[in-house]
Amino acid sequence: MFDLPLDLSRTRILVTNDDGIHAQGLKVLEAIARELSDDVWVVAPEMEQSAASHSLTINRPLRLRKLDERRFTVDGTPTDCVLLAVNHVMRDARPTLVLSGVNQGSNIGEDVTYSGTIAAAMEATLLNVPAIAMSQHYEPGQPIDWSAAAAHGADVVRKAVTVAWPKNVLLNVNFPARPAAEVTGIQVVRHGKRKIGDELLERVDPRGKPYIWIGTLRGEADVADDTDIHVVFNGGISVTPVYLDLTHTPTLQTLRQAFV
Repeated sequence: MFDLPLDLSRTRILVTNDDGIHAQGLKVLEAIARELSDDVWVVAPEMEQSAASHSLTINRPLRLRKLDERRFTVDGTPTDCVLLAVNHVMRDARPTLVLSGVNQGSNIGEDVTYSGTIAAAMEATLLNVPAIAMSQHYEPGQPIDWSAAAAHGADVVRKAVTVAWPKNVLLNVNFPARPAAEVTGIQVVRHGKRKIGDELLERVDPRGKPYIWIGTLRGEADVADDTDIHVVFNGGISVTPVYLDLTHTPTLQTLRQAFV
């Protein structure tokens, strides 16, 4: 188990994201963190790294820039940021909690396998630091209303760290696309499954060369009530524990029989 519960007033918090150092969601998350503790550090990507997943930069050197006291940027992935923060920037006094986000867009269902926001929390978890990833859902073509995350984020963290969770587990939190006052509550649920659409946009660039752009079309129909997808699309905040041991234990015995 992680060393939980936490006394947040004495907690050293690392804030990171995948949308980059200048993202609005990072500002929201910094404000959330400062509601909880006076010891807040920021190490975030220099540029947007959405859908970077748990990638690590190994084929070139990384540049770490200090922007201000306790505020840094890295020209790499979210995973790079957490690794450098924990093992270099904060090596003399490691963080006791990592918050990642607030992502511009939800990370529900299969999104977790692509998300740089989730990956930053994964890296922290692998480094034995408890981590919470946060994402703000929004409707395409509409302005993003960050008020749900801004108003409820600190309360979610306060409640989450009152109980212990295993060292291989991170928390994935998603806020609905509703004003803060219209949020229907917080529910602890499993990840859902939604069909990733076949929206591959074929075009020709100005030089006459064809290209393909992967679209974002997805289906939300026929999702179970006890899933993050259902909760977020119905105005609630979803909290899902994500387990990093990807072994499917029930299949172990079946496979062993095949290899005797």
